[in-house]
Amino acid sequence: MAIKTGIANLPLHTGKAPRWLFKRMVRLGRAISEVIIEEYGKEEFLSRLTNPFFFQSFANVLAWDWHSSGATPVLCGALKEAKLHELGIIITGGKGSASRKTPKEIEEFGEKLNLSTSRIEKLKYSSKIIAKVDNSLVQDGYSLYTHSFIFLGDGRKYIVIQQGLNYLNRYARRYHWISDNIDSFVIEPHSAICGYKKEENVLDMTSRDSSETQKVCVDLVKNNPKHLEKYIKNPIQRTLINFEHFTMPSHHFIMDIHKRNLETLRKAHEIQPQNYEELVAIGGIGTKTIRSLALIADLIYGAKASWKDPVKYTFAHGGKDGVPRPVERELMDSNAEILKHAIKDAKLGNKEKLGAVRRLSNFYS
Repeated sequence: MAIKTGIANLPLHTGKAPRWLFKRMVRLGRAISEVIIEEYGKEEFLSRLTNPFFFQSFANVLAWDWHSSGATPVLCGALKEAKLHELGIIITGGKGSASRKTPKEIEEFGEKLNLSTSRIEKLKYSSKIIAKVDNSLVQDGYSLYTHSFIFLGDGRKYIVIQQGLNYLNRYARRYHWISDNIDSFVIEPHSAICGYKKEENVLDMTSRDSSETQKVCVDLVKNNPKHLEKYIKNPIQRTLINFEHFTMPSHHFIMDIHKRNLETLRKAHEIQPQNYEELVAIGGIGTKTIRSLALIADLIYGAKASWKDPVKYTFAHGGKDGVPRPVERELMDSNAEILKHAIKDAKLGNKEKLGAVRRLSNFYS
């Protein structure tokens, strides 16, 4: 297969998907998904969604804008409305308030599918910790606003597609996760991070280069955090911090930990986390606490955290806005019908049409 390359910026766009387009995206998205599942299986379908080039191409095939932040929530939303759970692909969460319903939806589907309580709780925990990692451990200036948790009906495999926005540069950043690749939630767990690369001012506590800092942070909390109060009540002066190393704006101080954070640290101390993941999972441990502990770990013990942007793919690409041409509504409807009938015939033993679709894919793979 030829090496796929591309550039895809994801500028923030306002508004909603036109209803006439979205309903077609749902129909064609269902048909394409069904073909892939029929040909390659459900696990392969999930794996493809975590490939940033496939995900971007899928949105483009469904006539979404080539350079729009909406590609992520709209594609995930269309696939969710396409009822892929009927095919064994469970899609939960979504944009905004829908993302907060993820745990409940996982539980509801899990009960319907007769998953064990432990399996359901594991899926719910995975959803929660993954959202927290991209909000607090990868401090790149992007705040999450969409979270889609997608898993197989037996609960063995899952993926997460979530996206954050940055109001300052008006761009979005997409984070891809797949359970197959997660040895640790807090050590380089992403399958891809896509967006505009910043290079500077990005604290990445998931980097292997931050491993020593993680250990020191846990030790700081396990020892009575009372000894950290002096750094908070009497903030360290700017001259004592090597900002050239930290590549941070000058307004960041250790005093970012305030009274409420101290209470959180005391709570964490009582829990006695055994590793960094357990520390991060504690309620109340958020962005400022994570950053401040990292700074203190460096200042006192010389444990260096990573300040490199972890973006792995910088990539931008037609449809709704008329680029490269207006949406061909009849063609979308026709293609959906072709794929629908090809799947129907294949299930009856006649795979000639499906074979034709497969051969056609060779032209653009």
